[in-house]
Amino acid sequence: MEKKNIDWGNLGFGYMQTDKRFVANYKDGAWDEGVLTEDATVTISECAGVLQYAQTCFEGMKAYTTEDGRIVTFRPDLNASRMKDSCERLQMPVFPEDKFVEAVCKVVEANAAYVPPYGSGATLYIRPYMFGSNPVIGVKPADEYQFRIFTTPVGPYFKGGVKPLTLRVCDYDRAAPHGTGHIKAGLNYAMSLYAIVDAHHQGYDENMYLDSATRTYVEETGGANFLFVTKDGKVVTPKSSTILPSITRRSLMYVAKEYLGLEVEERPVALEEVKDMAECGLCGTAAVISPVGKIVDHGTEICFPSGMTEMGPITKKLYDTLTGIQMGRIEAPEGWLKVIK
Repeated sequence: MEKKNIDWGNLGFGYMQTDKRFVANYKDGAWDEGVLTEDATVTISECAGVLQYAQTCFEGMKAYTTEDGRIVTFRPDLNASRMKDSCERLQMPVFPEDKFVEAVCKVVEANAAYVPPYGSGATLYIRPYMFGSNPVIGVKPADEYQFRIFTTPVGPYFKGGVKPLTLRVCDYDRAAPHGTGHIKAGLNYAMSLYAIVDAHHQGYDENMYLDSATRTYVEETGGANFLFVTKDGKVVTPKSSTILPSITRRSLMYVAKEYLGLEVEERPVALEEVKDMAECGLCGTAAVISPVGKIVDHGTEICFPSGMTEMGPITKKLYDTLTGIQMGRIEAPEGWLKVIK
């Protein structure tokens, strides 16, 4: 199978249309079998539930070419499970988890020519999503839904090397107690756009959101979970019912404990204790870990000992180990890599 003639080394993180995508429709209480199609357009009513009341959720995942030339995805079963949780919270029909994984594999295989070669630093981003498709004018769940998966090749998140980020403690809230912060609803991301654009205008890379109930505990950013390293080498991640359960974070915590022999802890992290941490990173599908060099809390600077030039030593070990597992250089735990071809 010949790869597409793409300048893999200069890809950005953007959308490039690929050959095939998966589409399934839910009608009269059941999902159809779904098809692979070359049609990249979505046709829905002007009154579709997603357009009127934002009834939509999504996932983000990647396919990689491993060192020995296989095409794999990383823990797709966890994305299927998380999407199930999102659907249930938004009164949407669950797309069966086994069929979700099957559809992901079909789409990646159909677009294998777009999976970047090993060593290029690029990957194939996979976007499963679902939305209410029939007309809805009264405030209620839709009756019909469409589930789709498209792919797009994306470049390395850190072009030209890793540069630690500068964050600000945000005055806006990302999620409310007993709200939807723990699911991957499109609306959660729309609501963070004002704050991220404002942060960029002020010269910051990202926002640090605090818990909205007391505004004293660290939550997450608009699209990534926090991971801290204490001065005695313990890996700590915030625990909260309003944080999206990141699959990357969960994997990094396992790697820290089982591969690197580090002590790990998931617990509430007070903003007050952040100044005493040795390292800080943001974890998610796009970058795996983005190092944080500085957090500004209303004029007070919190500067991490790891500095503004490179990843901290433990963050770097975590990054190298997890990407090594994803790329097949390091043996993966049972079931982590789903081989597609």
